[in-house]
Amino acid sequence: MNDYGDEETTTASAPPVYAGHCLCGAIRVCVRGPLAPLVYCHCAQCRRTAGAPFLAVLPVAEEAFTLEDPRRLLGEFRASPGKVRCFCTRCGAPVLSRRDGVPGVRVRAGLFDDLAGVTHGGHIFAASAAPWDDITDGLPRYRELEPGRVTGPTS
Repeated sequence: MNDYGDEETTTASAPPVYAGHCLCGAIRVCVRGPLAPLVYCHCAQCRRTAGAPFLAVLPVAEEAFTLEDPRRLLGEFRASPGKVRCFCTRCGAPVLSRRDGVPGVRVRAGLFDDLAGVTHGGHIFAASAAPWDDITDGLPRYRELEPGRVTGPTS
């Protein structure tokens, strides 16, 4: 039974599906399969993009990710070489980022209403955290990128 008293039916072979959308609902995203741990980025660009002390991102493999943008509202901005940040041009919501030559995307976790079962991977670019941002949750902190992350074809 679920929280509403309805009987739930599940298929053991069906992977979980997580759906989300931008603020205005024009751009929709879907992630299929188990979730990677959330990463909290404290770099200056992510802080400014989010308008917050950090940006929560969900690393997703290309084959597990779909994006629906029927009105072609997805805009792109390159604030740094080799990386594109995508956002909704109608409501301004950040949607994802990707690095040139690197598989996968980093979807903005705030797009999802529910990420049941997600774990928390840690804080990246913690050395760049705003001076007023106290990171006190006990998660791992990385000076820059998390260990093992591929950053681009030349790095």
